[in-house]
Amino acid sequence: MITLITFAPAFGQISASPFCVKAAWMLNMSGLQWQREDSMDPRKMPKQKLPVIRVGQTLVQDSDNIRAYLEQQGADFDAGLNDMEKATSRAFIRMAEEHLYFHCVLQRWGEDTVWPTIRDTYFTAIPSVLRGFVTNKLRRACLQGMDRQGLGRLTPQERMQRIEPDLQAITTRLWHGRFLFGGQPTAADASVAPMLAGMRATPGTTLLKTRIAEDEILCRYIDRTEDALSVPRTTAASVSLCA
Repeated sequence: MITLITFAPAFGQISASPFCVKAAWMLNMSGLQWQREDSMDPRKMPKQKLPVIRVGQTLVQDSDNIRAYLEQQGADFDAGLNDMEKATSRAFIRMAEEHLYFHCVLQRWGEDTVWPTIRDTYFTAIPSVLRGFVTNKLRRACLQGMDRQGLGRLTPQERMQRIEPDLQAITTRLWHGRFLFGGQPTAADASVAPMLAGMRATPGTTLLKTRIAEDEILCRYIDRTEDALSVPRTTAASVSLCA
């Protein structure tokens, strides 16, 4: 049995992390049986990140490595795609995970009106009397990293100008079908849709959340993908299941 170690559900999503959502969706797409184990402390993992899958005594870390493992077990996340479509899919995945994701991070960690809810959702294990002190240090470190990455140096309005061409590219792909590459979800959908869903689900009101929530094409795409991929393939009494 494969066990997905993941952040707990939050904000109406099956996990607080888009990468954990991606891993759960790929597990469902693979057709393999699996169960989930929620954790709010990634420090217990060798790379101190989630998602991770556990197979026997082996830990497979990072959603890309999880995909590779599932493909070794026979999963085909790009069935029916030609070489050109597979190349474009790879570019969309990288756009989602190396650009869209950081906009989501800044929306959650950088917006003063959003941060208190994020703090109290992500760090419930820290006693409330210590939570502000501990998490303020974590927040500063995160935002310093975003400053080095570059997006953290932009105003919210400038970030919206930066992300808009990406959102337009996604919309353009959706002219060709219900999903990014036709009538069935592929690997690109498992990466792109969780990022958009995470932006839309972020608590409070931000420019980015409003942009996604008011876009009918993107919202319908998020909902279709969630409906198609958030289907559990196994049950287990001792763990919570994907929604």
